[in-house]
Amino acid sequence: MKINTSWVKIPNNDLLIDAYLAQPEGNGRKGAVIVFQEIFGVNNNIRDITELIAQQGYIAIAPALYQRLAPGFEFGFSQEDCGFSQEAYRSGLQYYQQVKYREIFSDIQATITYLKNLSNIKPDSIGCIGFCFGGHVAYMAATLPDIKATASFYGGGITQPSYGEEIPTVNRTSEIQGTIYTFFGNQDSLISQEDNQKIEAELNQHNINHQVFRYDAGHGFFGGFFVDKYPFLAQNPAINREAAMDAWSHVLELFENNL
Repeated sequence: MKINTSWVKIPNNDLLIDAYLAQPEGNGRKGAVIVFQEIFGVNNNIRDITELIAQQGYIAIAPALYQRLAPGFEFGFSQEDCGFSQEAYRSGLQYYQQVKYREIFSDIQATITYLKNLSNIKPDSIGCIGFCFGGHVAYMAATLPDIKATASFYGGGITQPSYGEEIPTVNRTSEIQGTIYTFFGNQDSLISQEDNQKIEAELNQHNINHQVFRYDAGHGFFGGFFVDKYPFLAQNPAINREAAMDAWSHVLELFENNL
């Protein structure tokens, strides 16, 4: 499917949030998916994912979650490091550690409002997907009634107080009204099995429509989907192409059934 891409500005009070927008060509109203970044900004990988979703027939948009702290910030894959460099991690973490829950939540709501103002959108068919930092943000977004479907990949910090809040995001699980799929790697060194089991227990306790998928893979395993484009990723032990492809099939199922 042919798509059109552009950088746009999402207004949020006095802030203008940079966002990467990908839209399929053709007439008719379409469902929409918000793509939430990792700590590395709206980089080439996030743009690839945004375009991939648009190619499935959805409007896809990736807002810059570091807009207040570092406009234009991004680090892409490094061939030398078979993934992300140490400089990328250091730079991304310094901003990750400064973000505020209420500001990010406000940015999510502003992005939803932006989408609803598009003429070619189905306003009742909005979902989201996120990875790592963005996986946590996606879990936050899932608590909003406008979000009908959420794919949260290896979201970090969901079970601990985060982003200046005393209440862990997992404690807001009962507010989720749509469907949520969560994806974890059993070899993830950043998210413990205890944490993802606690998330699953909360989803079960509150009868949230959900599925939990676990793979024999490490943190960031979805990068395996793009090994053909970035062959050096195959040298990264955390990357798992088979897991990425299976997870993507479930993401498509999630969006097809709910958007």
